[in-house]
Amino acid sequence: MNLRVREATTDDARLIAELTRAAWAGKVSVTSSGHRETAVIVAEHLRDGGGFVLEVDNQAIGSVRWLPLDSEQDVWEVCRMGVLPGHRGTNLSQHLLEAVIHHGLTSGVQEVRLAVRADQPKLIDFYAAYEFELAEELEYSHANPLEPPPLVMRRLLRH
Repeated sequence: MNLRVREATTDDARLIAELTRAAWAGKVSVTSSGHRETAVIVAEHLRDGGGFVLEVDNQAIGSVRWLPLDSEQDVWEVCRMGVLPGHRGTNLSQHLLEAVIHHGLTSGVQEVRLAVRADQPKLIDFYAAYEFELAEELEYSHANPLEPPPLVMRRLLRH
């Protein structure tokens, strides 16, 4: 298996929107805005933050994005991480998460945050393995007001 994580460009916007919708289908609550992802939204995220595409044998199978907080540019929020159903269960998403962490470290970012949906608590242990800690005092800036608030986790990159 030939695995590659590459930085996303605006040319990937449609691909990433399709990957997100496909990765979230049947996995994430239908009320999630990820099911209505568009190339326009993805292009905005890539412009304002960034993203990575995960490829196996030259086929895109997953993606992730991050956005700096409006109030704190040296804090990134990870959003829309997903891997296609046929490639789950082999921890491939860890490569996406590690890419964001590494990019944050090399970019001098203070902290990386992510949200865990209330209906997916098993992900807390996954993220904890990558030194993310629950931060109950924080709110996720992209939370859907029609759903229970997600749990926010953070990883400090600089102390």
